[in-house]
Amino acid sequence: MGTETDERGRLYLSKDIRDRYGERFHVVEYSDHVELIPIDDDPLQGLRDAVGDALEGKSIEELRDEARELARREAEDGVRRD
Repeated sequence: MGTETDERGRLYLSKDIRDRYGERFHVVEYSDHVELIPIDDDPLQGLRDAVGDALEGKSIEELRDEARELARREAEDGVRRD
């Protein structure tokens, strides 16, 4: 499938693609191409669907706190090794 941007730089996707992937996308730039990544209406639910029951019963706040703690420990470990 090919498509072109209009004079304002807008890219139009077919109805079939919008129906399948939604209306919102992250645009990821690489050195030689760009990629459109669909954004779920409920990103946390999309993540839960992708990883199964690994996040079962955890709130967004709990997940955020765990991620921050893990990042803090990894940063401290990196400082100690250098």
